[in-house]
Amino acid sequence: MRIVKRLFIWCRNLFFGLVAFSILAVVIYKYVPVYYTPLMFIRLCEKDGAGGIDHQWTPIEQISRSMIQAVVASEDNLFMEHHGFDRKQIGRAIDDAQKGRRLRGASTISQQTAKNVFLWPARSYFRKGLEACFTLLIEWIWGKERIMEVYLNSVETGTGIYGVEAASLAYFGKRAYELTQEESALLAITLPAPRKMNPKQVSAYMRGRQRHILSLMKKIAPVDMGYRYPESSR
Repeated sequence: MRIVKRLFIWCRNLFFGLVAFSILAVVIYKYVPVYYTPLMFIRLCEKDGAGGIDHQWTPIEQISRSMIQAVVASEDNLFMEHHGFDRKQIGRAIDDAQKGRRLRGASTISQQTAKNVFLWPARSYFRKGLEACFTLLIEWIWGKERIMEVYLNSVETGTGIYGVEAASLAYFGKRAYELTQEESALLAITLPAPRKMNPKQVSAYMRGRQRHILSLMKKIAPVDMGYRYPESSR
């Protein structure tokens, strides 16, 4: 019984320690730029470090409004309304899975940000549970503007490329605040498969998706994070 009691106390202390550490990490990243993510290190190990990491942290004020509008239209058009989870998309994904259809993504930008910054890219209920916890924390502690800023800086945008600033320089030879609507839409559609789709090699499928995203960008409400954008991004 004494061993069981000690084990229980150890597990309890470990649990509360991990919770405290998680909250502390989220609080720190509310103010500190996220220069490295678990995915970056995983990709380095996959390639034995070849190619390195192309990543440049850029404040959201220096990212084109068009880029923000494009990722919302492409990835999560209810981003400004939900509290981390899109229940309709989750319901549709579950329904498709039950009917044996192709698995569809239902992750919001908040969920993707939580996964990118704090977790690893694996399909498991355990990882999804942790993702849900971190999603709630960043929605509560960070707020929408910081979530969008971290997402646009941490998302994988190509082989060894992370964030829209590095992607903008690599694919278009310009800074992120200079991206046009067309370029932003083209970059946004590559995010689900950044190592397979390249904005420099535009296929007919990508061009069609680009037109669709541009159309959605006109229909959804402007995403205004409450700060001034560089004049060249208007």
